[in-house]
Amino acid sequence: MPPDDQTYAAAGVSLATADAVVDRLRAAVESTGATGFGAFAGLYPLDDHRLLAASMDSIGTKPIVARARGALRSCGADMAAHCINDVITTGADPLFLLDYVASSRVELDQVAELVEGAAEVCRDAGVALVGGETAELPDVYRNEELDFAATCVGLVERDRLIDGSAVKEHDVVVGLPSAGVHANGFTLVRRVLELEDYDGPDLLAPTRLYLDDVRRLRRRAHAFAHVTGGGIEGNLRRVLPRGLEVELDWDAWKRPPVFYWLARHVEEEELRSVFNLGIGFCAVVSEPGDLRVIGRVVSA
Repeated sequence: MPPDDQTYAAAGVSLATADAVVDRLRAAVESTGATGFGAFAGLYPLDDHRLLAASMDSIGTKPIVARARGALRSCGADMAAHCINDVITTGADPLFLLDYVASSRVELDQVAELVEGAAEVCRDAGVALVGGETAELPDVYRNEELDFAATCVGLVERDRLIDGSAVKEHDVVVGLPSAGVHANGFTLVRRVLELEDYDGPDLLAPTRLYLDDVRRLRRRAHAFAHVTGGGIEGNLRRVLPRGLEVELDWDAWKRPPVFYWLARHVEEEELRSVFNLGIGFCAVVSEPGDLRVIGRVVSA
């Protein structure tokens, strides 16, 4: 049985604190006229017919593992895909991306790997990488550590906005496969690596870009959820109307090998609350067609 101390909280990351921050800041943010705070992307009315959708995120501690294994470029791809995936949960078409790289000492090769990885995803998505910032902050970051963040902005017609309000009881949840861990949970992954090494490709595989999937589904989807920190259930909860919840069938898909490795050291409940476990994106629909059903919407 995995030890009790192999948890995200014990590793130094509190999902409960993250939720509390959102609740504490909601009033201040919404007082500025913004909507969608706490969702995957915030919304801003461009005019009477269109909304801008925007999301910002950081790559977290994945570069600590990736840099040592010569896979830093995948972290750049992670960041672009992560932000684009957040924006497209609204039904928006992504337009452009800005990035931010910070470290104690700027190393050109490392910055280039990150930006080149992000640019590759942007090209695939038809998204312009319009600029960014590189900061050298020796008093903030430890030696040889770096942070990579990005912001994506997209555009959606008001009458095509997908915000979860159409979700109803008896809808089904379909799951789209992940490439592996993607970019969330690496603070806990690093603790497990101290106990047992793992070199499978699904550990550092870049976050999948779900843009093509979303474009095929968005005319019939009631909600989309990008499975990031908080796991499948936690991220679906963000798009469900009050009074509804999801019942997941955790045996409906086969997990990538990396999660069986993690399961040797981390309890199942913790795995479900931190990692994507092989499902990187979800859609809530009335009829699944030939897609993999992983759960159903029920009354809370």
